[in-house]
Amino acid sequence: MDERPPLRLPEDPTGIDEPHDVLAAEEFAMPVRSRGDIPPDPIHEPHDVLAAEEFAMPTGGVAETAGSNFDPRSFLPAAGVLMLLALVLRRLRD
Repeated sequence: MDERPPLRLPEDPTGIDEPHDVLAAEEFAMPVRSRGDIPPDPIHEPHDVLAAEEFAMPTGGVAETAGSNFDPRSFLPAAGVLMLLALVLRRLRD
């Protein structure tokens, strides 16, 4: 690899030797509420419920009824295929 000369950084322009940069979080802390401002939770058992458990997403299908599962519309594709087959056979006979 190339031999590079050592990096020369400029001296601190302020002339202060000890560290003097302070994070704003350390300098200006957020105020904290005292313990008496918020009353304690009166419910001691766990009571937080995830929204996914409380409000389930609706499904894409139709809701089932408690009655029979028979739907006459389910026979429409088969009836259409049978009618097409009957038309083709009738044309072939003529």
